[in-house]
Amino acid sequence: MKLLVIGSGAREHALAWKLAQSEQVEEVVVSPGNGGTAREPGCRNAPGSNVGQWLGLAQREDVDLTVVGPENPLADGLVDTFRAAGFPVVGPTRAAAQLESSKDFAKAFMTRHGIPTAPYATFTDAAAAHAYLDAQGAPIVVKADGLAAGKGVVVAQTVAEAHAAIDAMLADDLLGSAGSRVVIEGFLSGEEASFIVVAHGEQVVAFASSQDHKRLKDGDEGPNTGGMGAYSPAPVVTPELHQRAMDEVIRPALRGMVEEGMPFTGFLYAGLMIGADGSIGVLEFNCRMGDPETQPILMRYAGDFAALMQHAAHGTLDEAFPEWDPRPALGVVLAAAGYPESPRKGDAITGLPADGDRLHVFHAGTALGEDEVLRTSGGRVLTVTALGDDVADAARRAYAGAEGIDFEGRQMRRDIGHRALGRG
Repeated sequence: MKLLVIGSGAREHALAWKLAQSEQVEEVVVSPGNGGTAREPGCRNAPGSNVGQWLGLAQREDVDLTVVGPENPLADGLVDTFRAAGFPVVGPTRAAAQLESSKDFAKAFMTRHGIPTAPYATFTDAAAAHAYLDAQGAPIVVKADGLAAGKGVVVAQTVAEAHAAIDAMLADDLLGSAGSRVVIEGFLSGEEASFIVVAHGEQVVAFASSQDHKRLKDGDEGPNTGGMGAYSPAPVVTPELHQRAMDEVIRPALRGMVEEGMPFTGFLYAGLMIGADGSIGVLEFNCRMGDPETQPILMRYAGDFAALMQHAAHGTLDEAFPEWDPRPALGVVLAAAGYPESPRKGDAITGLPADGDRLHVFHAGTALGEDEVLRTSGGRVLTVTALGDDVADAARRAYAGAEGIDFEGRQMRRDIGHRALGRG
């Protein structure tokens, strides 16, 4: 088979890397890809930046299956277009992708279907939003309704911080159309976990649990980012909690989408907040694999990932039997100077370790120049990911690989996995 992966991040590198390992796969075309996918065995980059270009690429390459990585092509209707042209694809339709592309849609959907989540209200008028905030107090969460590339959520610890977020989105238009409507929701406390499945209608296969680290600096300090590292499995997701997540969140969501005439296919990501009392609350739905969670999850996937994606595309997930390496995996993100506010580009990258069975460097913001020098080209640059005998060993291996990598202004957290390690 020839496969097409849409996207350019470390998530897409990991997807392409795992798909290329299948004996069924002749080649994986990645569009647009990055400096790592350009050099990954069995993979090849091809240009593309919109649905029309990607459809043309699929037609020219006669691809057998397409896997979509990021959220924007889904919101733009790539799956609808590909299906209409007869190309099997893993991902939700534009209508189903509203679970991520509209926070208001997602909150209303969860309320309709009894899925546990924080109370909320939606506003387009800044004065009304400010008045609601004054009545609610802090801590509180302010979210842009639309897709904002990870910059649309403010977890405000003070009322003043929340007021500033409302002004930035509704009054100052800092997020454009994505922030023209805001969702204000209650603050949920506890420990976060990422719960990701692949689905086709009500058929579903759960991936191993994982936990992301959103803040830029050690100790969960600093600004929110797209994610500075992740590990799998997440000890907070016990077998009992895993079953509850399926019964209370995933299956009601999939059933609700079918009932509302927009059956969900592809990856469904539930960001969970697990309270000290064992309660589950859904922070958000994403319609894609997480980044950086995908990297350690796929390091642990021991089966034929291309076969699983075929089942997801064709509605035969009840015939899929995923296999997992019991060892944990951990990924450390190396970010560019200035990330997340204004990442610098063009710095030469040196010292990449050799990839092996227990270590792989997944590229995100990298590009190969005409001089074949690898340089930074985005905010999150690399995810150094390792398998270990336990979480501490996975962390040791990942950090040993990361320490030798150098580029000007490199940023890296040094406590990825601290919650798991703190459990003893």
